Amino acid sequence: MVKIDLERVNASAPYIFTPAPFAPLSYVLTTDYGVMYSFSFVPDELLPGIENVYEFIISNVNHRKSPGDRKLLRSVYALIYEFFSQPDAVMIYLCDTSDGKQEVRQRLFVSWFYSADRKYSFNYLSSTITDDEGVENIVALLFRIDHPRAVQISGEFARAVQLFHEKPE
Repeated sequence: MVKIDLERVNASAPYIFTPAPFAPLSYVLTTDYGVMYSFSFVPDELLPGIENVYEFIISNVNHRKSPGDRKLLRSVYALIYEFFSQPDAVMIYLCDTSDGKQEVRQRLFVSWFYSADRKYSFNYLSSTITDDEGVENIVALLFRIDHPRAVQISGEFARAVQLFHEKPE
């Protein structure tokens, strides 16, 4: 199981994370703009046979408009870097489709990833999967380049994506 050292996160994050009462590995913070976010790492079974796979969920709790906030970005980096302090951690990010803005969320996530100082420390895989209603679901997978099972993770992700692309006849 992945562990998060919140003291270490908060020592390097401009915003302070506090544990969320609703689930383990869940945290909240409020920005200078009054936007409250929750962040959760939820165990996921997308990759059979791979341990420590977690879906990373970000929610704008009070639904306030969020300006480009560099402090928020640096805080998210601190949390994610702490998650990846464990060499066998794997993170899945699914873009929320409830309002049709999943492509905007994906562009933001990708821009955050490519602006990170440590981007070359991670493997980044992504795919778009269209569901039965025609909604495009965007999924990204991140894991350390030195993950002991990196090749197997890449293969399992490709197989999982292929299964979602195959429609039953």
